[in-house]
Formats: sequence, structure tokens, C-alpha cells
Amino acid sequence: MSTLVLNASRSAADTATGAAELVARIERIPVTRKLVFIRLVTGISTFFDSYTVLAIAFAMPELISQWHLSPLFVGLIIAASYAGQLVGAIFFGSLAEKTGRLSVLKITIVMFVTMSAACLLAWNGWSLLIIRFLQGIGIGAEVPVASAYINEFIGSKKRGRFFLLYEVIFPIGLMFAGIIGYFLVPEYGWKAMFWVGLIPPMIAAPLRWLMPESPRWLISQNRIADADQIIRSLEDEVIRRGGTLEAPVVKTFAAPVDTSMGWHELFSGIYLKRTLMLWGLWVSAYLVNNGMITWLPTLYRSAFHLSIPLSLAYGWITSSAGVAASFACALLIDRTGRKRWYSTAFFLSALSLLILGESGASSAIVVLVFTSLSYAIMQTVTFSLYLYSAELYPTRLRAIGTGFGSAWLRAGSTLGTLLVGLIVAGPGVEYVFFLFAAVALTGGVITMLFGIETRGAILEELSP
Repeated sequence: MSTLVLNASRSAADTATGAAELVARIERIPVTRKLVFIRLVTGISTFFDSYTVLAIAFAMPELISQWHLSPLFVGLIIAASYAGQLVGAIFFGSLAEKTGRLSVLKITIVMFVTMSAACLLAWNGWSLLIIRFLQGIGIGAEVPVASAYINEFIGSKKRGRFFLLYEVIFPIGLMFAGIIGYFLVPEYGWKAMFWVGLIPPMIAAPLRWLMPESPRWLISQNRIADADQIIRSLEDEVIRRGGTLEAPVVKTFAAPVDTSMGWHELFSGIYLKRTLMLWGLWVSAYLVNNGMITWLPTLYRSAFHLSIPLSLAYGWITSSAGVAASFACALLIDRTGRKRWYSTAFFLSALSLLILGESGASSAIVVLVFTSLSYAIMQTVTFSLYLYSAELYPTRLRAIGTGFGSAWLRAGSTLGTLLVGLIVAGPGVEYVFFLFAAVALTGGVITMLFGIETRGAILEELSP
């Protein structure tokens, strides 16, 4: 009996040593072509995710008159996608912890293609609402799992920049949707938005089968040999191209006390405060930004009586400001740190929105200037929260933790779009911006009080 126990102890120790060595080898690998390929293929779907967020906004001004939709029903259609994303994020995030990141990413890409094609067949508001809900399930599953997947390939010193240059594809997708909406919708109708939206997932679908599984997930499943094979292929690429590899610095990390709790561990120990803090950031950032960006073209059209092309052009300007700010964040956040960047962004965005509310949103130009400023600043938070969430959970919880967090993204976005519809139909446009300012201030306070700095830390150091 004692021999069996001794052998089991040695086996566990050997596994722990092997896992630590593999993590050390991941940490030393530079950004290779294979890693760029992984980022690009995954990024195509992130582009699609962002494109569909805004595609409905640019299609909606035409659908309002064509299908005779009320402001409240417009809010329901926009919110339906976020409700579906809530379901997809929780269910598929949990599945990715059990079956692997890659298996879920293959399912979601098929859902993208199917539901994008189905949008073209919508014949009234209710049919589009149902299709958008089903499409949202795939989107909600894709992004948190993809975020965990990409984070697990890269070392701590390069993680922020590498990941956010992938995430910057999200605001680019928003901007591209604005361009398509401006040029194609007036000429070819609202379905042009969805025809173009079919292209990215159709390109990405076959490429998904060429990507490797996450080595960190394989390590967490004690599939040491499989993880070693993937890491070795990355190392061989560096050597084959004339590069050099530093000697791996093996560190001993604290072992988790209990790994049998599953998703319940998100609400225990050190992870409870992290989970609640992240939920607060997800809700506040996305309630403001998605509530604002999805409604702006309709607000310009209905509240200020601008033409459809001009309404779409103003919406595109705001999206473009978000892209510029996101690039700046991707290049600088590894220097400034996450906590300092987020708290500053929340407070500056709130200030811009307060000024806009005090002005009474008196003209379309005033709204354009201050919403673009607020949106661009807050966009640096929304697009990088996937990075921050993935950093704060261990491999066994990374996908489900990020999924739960992004589920609150969907909840915040749903609430934001519905509130805008109710407030515009009731008290008036300016009160929308007072509400958004209060929410942004809340996000800043949460960051200041409970935020955790993750800059330059190895994932296994941040979490057992």
C-alpha cells in the first residue's frame, strides 16, 4: 500500500514539474508566424462579432419605416442578440473547460455562417428578433472562449500588446460596418449589411481546423505529451527561422486547494472579489458604449431629422474614433497597467457625457462631438476587458470566468438599448447621457476600489 502511495506521489510531482517546465517554455517563445496565424483566424470571427453589433444599427433606420417598428420594438430587436449572447457565453464557456477551446470554436463558426444567412430571410420584426437571438448564442460563445484561447499561447511580457492587437479587430469591424452601411444601405437596402457579413465567417470556417489546441488547457488536463508537442512546434519554428530561445525559467506556482468545485469556484476564495469586480466593469462599460453606438444612427434620424446617409455617416465617425483610441490602448497598456488605464477612462468618459447632458444635446453636431469622445475613451475599456478577465482566472476557470463576465456585457448591452428606447420616447434625449454618465462614474469607482493590476505577471502567478 505504501509503495502505491509513494508511486502516486512521485507521479503527481513529475506531472507538476513537467507542467511548470512547459509553462516556462511558453513564456520564452516570441511572437511567431504560427501565433500570428492563430490571432488572425480567431480575429476574423471577432471582426464578425463586432460587425453584427453595428450592422443591425445601420439597417434599422430603413427597417423602421419598412416594417413600421416602434422605438420599443427596435430596442427589443437589438436586445435579442445580447440575450442570446448571454446564453451562449455561459453554456459554451462551461463546455470549453471540459472539451477544450478548439472544439467550441469550431461549433461557433458554423453557427455564425448559418444564422448570418438566416438574417437575409427575415420578413418582419418578430422573425428578425428570433434569428438575432439564435445568432447571439454563437457570438456569446465565440468571444470569451477565443479570448481564453489566445491568452494561453503568449508570455506575460508580450500578452497585453499581442492580445489587444487581436482585439482591436473588434472596433475595426464596427468602423467597417459603418462604411458598408453608409455606401450600400441607401443604394441596395438593409440586406446588403448581412450579405457582406457572411464573408468573414465563411473565410474563417475551414481555417479553424488548422489551429492547435491551447497548450495551457492541455496542461490543465494533464495531457503533458500533447502540450509538449504543440510547444515544441512553436520552438522549432523559431529555430528554423534563425531565432534563438532563452533558457526556460522554471517557477514553482502555488497549487489550488480544491479543483473539484467547477464553476462554483468563481464565487469562493480569492476569485469571489475578482468575479464581482469584473461583472461591475462589464456591465458599466458595455451599458454605456453599446447602448450608445447601436442607437446613434436612429437618434440622428428620429430626434434631429437628419437624412439616412448623414445619420449613418455620423455613426461611422464615432466608430472610427473608437478604432483610433483602441490602437493607442493596445500599444500603451503594457506600460501604464490595466487598473490605471481603466479608472482614468471611466472618469473621462463620464465627464464628456455629463457635459453633453448639461448642454441639453441641443444639436446633432454637439451630440457627434461628445459621444465620439466618450465612446472612444470607453472603447479602450470594452475591447480590453476580455484580456483583463482572462488574466484574473486560472486555466481551469478562464473560459467560464470570461464567459460569465461577458454574459454581463450582454446584460448591460440589453439593458442599455432598452433604456435608451424608453428614455427617448419619454423624458428626452439629454437624459440618456445623464444616465450613461452615472454608470461610467460607477465603473470608475469600482476600478479604483477593487481593481487588480496584472501587468507583466505570469498567468499562473496571478492565479493558482
